[in-house]
Amino acid sequence: MKLYWFLFFCFCVSQNLIAQDPVLSPRIANYKMHIELDADTKKLSGHTILRWKNTSNNPIEYLLFHLYYNAFKNSESTFFKEGSIPEFLSSDIDEVCGWSWSEITSIKDQEGNDLTPNIHHVQPDDQNTEDQTVLKVPLAYSLAPGEEIVLEFDWEAKIPKTMPRTGYNKEYYFFAQWFPKVGVYEPAGMRYSTEGQWNCHQYHANGEYYADFGNYDVSLRVPKGYTVASTGSLKEKTEDSNTETWRFTQNDVIDFTWSTSPHFVETTEWYKDVAIKFYTYPYKTDYTKRYMEIMKFCLQYMEEHVGPYPYKTISVIDPPVHGLFTGGMEYPTIISSLSLKFFPEGVKTLETLAAHEFIHQYFMQMVATHEMEEAWMDEGITTYYEGKILNAFFGEKCSTIDQFGITVGNKEWNRTEFFNSSAIDLAPNTLKSYEYTNGSYGPTAYNKTAIWLETLEGLVGAESMAEIMRTYFDRWKFKHPCRTDFLDVVDEIVLSNNKEQFPNGMQWYFDQVLFGTAVCDYSIEHIENEILEPKRGFLNTLDNCTEEEQEGSPFICSIFIRRLGDMKLPVEIEVSYEDGVKELYTWDGQNKSHELKIHSSQKIISATLDPEFKLPIDKNLINNSLSISSKSKATSTFLSEIRSGFQHVLEGIVSII
Repeated sequence: MKLYWFLFFCFCVSQNLIAQDPVLSPRIANYKMHIELDADTKKLSGHTILRWKNTSNNPIEYLLFHLYYNAFKNSESTFFKEGSIPEFLSSDIDEVCGWSWSEITSIKDQEGNDLTPNIHHVQPDDQNTEDQTVLKVPLAYSLAPGEEIVLEFDWEAKIPKTMPRTGYNKEYYFFAQWFPKVGVYEPAGMRYSTEGQWNCHQYHANGEYYADFGNYDVSLRVPKGYTVASTGSLKEKTEDSNTETWRFTQNDVIDFTWSTSPHFVETTEWYKDVAIKFYTYPYKTDYTKRYMEIMKFCLQYMEEHVGPYPYKTISVIDPPVHGLFTGGMEYPTIISSLSLKFFPEGVKTLETLAAHEFIHQYFMQMVATHEMEEAWMDEGITTYYEGKILNAFFGEKCSTIDQFGITVGNKEWNRTEFFNSSAIDLAPNTLKSYEYTNGSYGPTAYNKTAIWLETLEGLVGAESMAEIMRTYFDRWKFKHPCRTDFLDVVDEIVLSNNKEQFPNGMQWYFDQVLFGTAVCDYSIEHIENEILEPKRGFLNTLDNCTEEEQEGSPFICSIFIRRLGDMKLPVEIEVSYEDGVKELYTWDGQNKSHELKIHSSQKIISATLDPEFKLPIDKNLINNSLSISSKSKATSTFLSEIRSGFQHVLEGIVSII
């Protein structure tokens, strides 16, 4: 008994010692871990002390834990049954025994109560009894509201041969979603909870993690000569004859991830007081400059437009080719990108991934939304800012490809990715990540969301949109918002800044783009210029027939517009006349068709819908303009779509390597 009180005291003291920085988060789930990697057997052994606080008004009878590595335990797990592991990743899994597992071997509370005999797996999502990715740990006593419990447990894990996001290949290791991690208990009023409840999903192929904020103090024992890249800051490094122990700490984060290899080359540069650490293999070090430049720009951009980055480090891993499928991931203070040596410099995949994964430090690391349930709130918002950063860094027209005379911007790429998919009307943004089917998850969560956020910006204006995003971040950082919280911020700002234009807020818009599957497509069908004939007949007297020439506006000009999709948005029409004058008109976009009639002294020679491209959600840009006397502006739009298609081919190469 005294031993456990001593350990409890030491843990509390250590937490206080590493908690000298300003407290940014609730710090509900706090971990002190000692981990040992056995590179020969491909196993981890761990000792964890978890300090967890009941922030609800309910007594807690049990805790739920994620055991992520059990997703790769056998072919019967929910992850495997969902069929999202590429065949070439698992083709040799039986021959090399690349299956994995994770189990808690002993768990006790601070009173010395042995909880091990009663722990068991549960399946809250699909009742697949073969799935062992969630563990229920009944407590020896009810944990009262406001009380903390300290659990000490030993655990072991077999590391999978490279699987999505994690695993080993040769001497490269990437550990993400790897340790027994407590789920989130949502008190009444948090997100959608009407009463206190556990939110701890099984591990699904789509969607990632959701966790409470806390402090981490993690010691990683690896073979001597291995370099460790990790969440947080390195506090100390010790060694013995065969191993080295790297101790990292980080406060106010929702997870902990690390990677190790004897072949890593580490480079450190600085943005203000943030250390940018880059880890890669020797044959990729010539990418260092590109990574450092984009990371410094990301830090500056997000600081200026959203809020300061509050941590002391950001680590970037560019894995070797045999670790490719751990690339393109985001975790607190550490991200992974990927590059391929044969890619020309003008294909900005490296910068795109680095920017995207860094933005996740804001959405959903600091604004800790639930990707499993509302993927658009992190992936979509991140994709929206990805475009802004890349456009600002490279230029709007060449932020994704600038090679062989072909240029493609990020916005063009997002449109091509989405509208060339078969998912444009398959599913709303409101599904859980594992509920998407037929390939609709990526296009809907990422591309569609970015497009309708850009369209929202076009409708309310750049200043209002910037205020919306800053307010949302400031209000919800280090918390767990849901979509209602975001929509409330939108209406708050719009009703303050744009009330005359949108007196009822923006629910009508979200009903279409977020909750619905409506498709936007407006088209200019044809243009007519009718000459006003002279007035004839008995006009002023009854004595004689007369004829009077029309004065001022001898033409009645008509522009015929159709709404081909079922989405209804206000749309602007730019009209160009023979004398070079241009005028702008607005149509509410509600009816299936509209005839814009104009009395004019000049003939109309062309008309363009949405001339400032405020509505990127419009599916077909080719039918947005029409000219009756000169080359149609649609030609340039069509060429833009061709260039975007070339990007699609190049990006496709990445997915098959």
